[in-house]
Amino acid sequence: MANKSDQGPIAIVAAETPPRTKPSTYPEPFFSRMLGREKRMLGDQFGLKNFGVNQTTLAPGGESSLMHKHTKQDEFIYILAGAPTLATEDGETVLSPGMCAGFPANGTAHHLINRTDSPVIYLEIGDRTPGDEGSYPQDDLKAVMGADGNWKFTHKDGSDY
Repeated sequence: MANKSDQGPIAIVAAETPPRTKPSTYPEPFFSRMLGREKRMLGDQFGLKNFGVNQTTLAPGGESSLMHKHTKQDEFIYILAGAPTLATEDGETVLSPGMCAGFPANGTAHHLINRTDSPVIYLEIGDRTPGDEGSYPQDDLKAVMGADGNWKFTHKDGSDY
């Protein structure tokens, strides 16, 4: 941590931010698929409320999330290290450091997969618009953001997990 203000740190070393303790909020059988993912919630270190910033590391074989899209949230990723595969409903693209991608609300469903033998590190930025919903075209899952800011997951038919 470089300096501190009344609101928290002025600057930090991202890699020194403790990783999130729970690798995913997905219910099983999806939770286990996220065990190769480690998120460092950088935006929270500064008290950011309108958008989140995570430094995420994917181990070999790891996935960023299930393939998904949001109804209200825009997302942006920037690759720092490694060569993840960006998988979308429209196909796949191998990314490299310095490349970025953006996903407007109600756009193309997407996720990253690390199909290499080396870790992938990237930044993910997303807004925190209330009432957002997530849809998962490849999985029997639906997500609704509650008033408390937490995701509630159900089957696509609305039944609980």
